[in-house]
Amino acid sequence: MAISRLSIHEFLKASADHPVLDVRSPGEFTHAHFPGAISFPLFTNEERAVVGTLYKQKSREDAIKAGLDFFGPKMRGMVETAEFILKENNSTSKQVFVYCWRGGMRSAGVAWLLDLYGFKVHTLVGGYKSFRRFVLDSFLLPFQLRILGGYTGSGKTELLKNLEEKGAAIIDLEALANHKGSAFGNIGLPEQPSQEMFDNLLGLALYRLTGSGAITDGLRNMDRLIWLEDESQRIGKVNIHPDFWKQMRSSPIWFLDIPFEERLDHLVAEYGELDREKMIEAIGRISSRLGGLETKNAI
Repeated sequence: MAISRLSIHEFLKASADHPVLDVRSPGEFTHAHFPGAISFPLFTNEERAVVGTLYKQKSREDAIKAGLDFFGPKMRGMVETAEFILKENNSTSKQVFVYCWRGGMRSAGVAWLLDLYGFKVHTLVGGYKSFRRFVLDSFLLPFQLRILGGYTGSGKTELLKNLEEKGAAIIDLEALANHKGSAFGNIGLPEQPSQEMFDNLLGLALYRLTGSGAITDGLRNMDRLIWLEDESQRIGKVNIHPDFWKQMRSSPIWFLDIPFEERLDHLVAEYGELDREKMIEAIGRISSRLGGLETKNAI
């Protein structure tokens, strides 16, 4: 079978229901990747460093030879791993989508191997770099945003979920960030993504609401209303990209005016069952803002 090389728009549309294999090193994948991709490294972190050093200090040919030394013994295992991935995904088409850093030798090598074995292989022209460029460019598009505002404890997230259940397009920024936006926001949640990964998650979420199924050569449905919760630009340790944040600040806002007592009950129900020691640690981190007496009362 011939290996097909796809633009980022083609890759996004065609890969939606198939395994996407990231053949970069584990370290590169951990830092950030195409959301939903599976780590399928050609080289370990150490092997990548060796190949890169040879490329810079000796020659391209020496780097390729070292890469082949690392690649050769792994070939059978990589084919069997790809078979397992397809089985786990209940795939009957034997299609896989492959990318590396910039669509170079790593994705070409893995694509050759999988194609030789009989998989239908698609590679991403420009690799992960083209996806990153797509993500960052997407934050400049004129989205039709609608913002849910309100004081802490107003139930904005719950309303956002209710809107989604009724068919509205929503993006839950706190869910993407693994953080509820307060001093206690990450307690009981997974570790937050890197800044780059948060950008990727947001960019792909925007694409799926405005492009997936309607995208043709990069065209997107920019008339669809997208609801988001009013957030500070910083959510825990990640930031909403400045270009997208600027759009949020200039979008219409619907403010939930909820009585204080109801908001207090909501906060007690939400935070009252969290780990006590972690709550004390979080209070300690904001003690300078609370002051000594309020910190003591809170604990």
